[in-house]
Amino acid sequence: MKSKIHEIIFGTESRGGRTFDLVLIWLILFSIVLIMLESVEEFNLKYSYILYPVEWGLTLFFTLEYIIRIFISPKPLKFIFSFFGIVDLFSIIPSYISFFFPGMQSLLAIRALRLIRIFRILGLSKYSDAGKIILDSLKQSRAKITVFLLTVISISIVFGTMMYLIEGRENGFTSIPRGIYWAIVTMTTVGFGDIVPKSNLGQFLSAILMVLGYAVIAVPTGIVTIEMANQNKKKNDICPHCGK
Repeated sequence: MKSKIHEIIFGTESRGGRTFDLVLIWLILFSIVLIMLESVEEFNLKYSYILYPVEWGLTLFFTLEYIIRIFISPKPLKFIFSFFGIVDLFSIIPSYISFFFPGMQSLLAIRALRLIRIFRILGLSKYSDAGKIILDSLKQSRAKITVFLLTVISISIVFGTMMYLIEGRENGFTSIPRGIYWAIVTMTTVGFGDIVPKSNLGQFLSAILMVLGYAVIAVPTGIVTIEMANQNKKKNDICPHCGK
């Protein structure tokens, strides 16, 4: 019996295991929708008598599922401290906390992390491989990206300090960190507009920083893209039969 339950809950090859995991994913999606609806005050006031019991029903189901996973796991402690074990635990704890401390209900959105299982459940190996290529590319690019980020930080500090000296407190640049904040917002082309330079020199520096902003987007993208191309080439050079 324990072996059969293990095959259904942890396995994805059998029909029962696939069905169970698909049902679980739909329940997780449903619970996330409920959490979103609860955050809408008008909807929550009108339908709280439905949302509250349904949410607790889902919480009890997820709690039972978590306990069963521990019980049938060959190494319970390994499952408890695994990534999915921790996510499963943190997806049910907020409900019990919110029972004593109202307002913690929004933390239940962590259940969305459990949807990562969909990559395993549906057997989308090609997407898993694509994810592995991206991760490997980021690892190979970390030295270049680190140097690039240090350069961007240095530029932000220099321009932020210059704008603090040029514009001063009267134009909103009340400190060097405030100037650095403006430089980052400008260079990333976000442009909140809460702080803007008023002097001609300040506007000239802003124009330079805006142009540099395009490089901020283009350079890391190019670095990672080249590494992804290299990873794809390595993958294509491997024999699918012998692995060499």
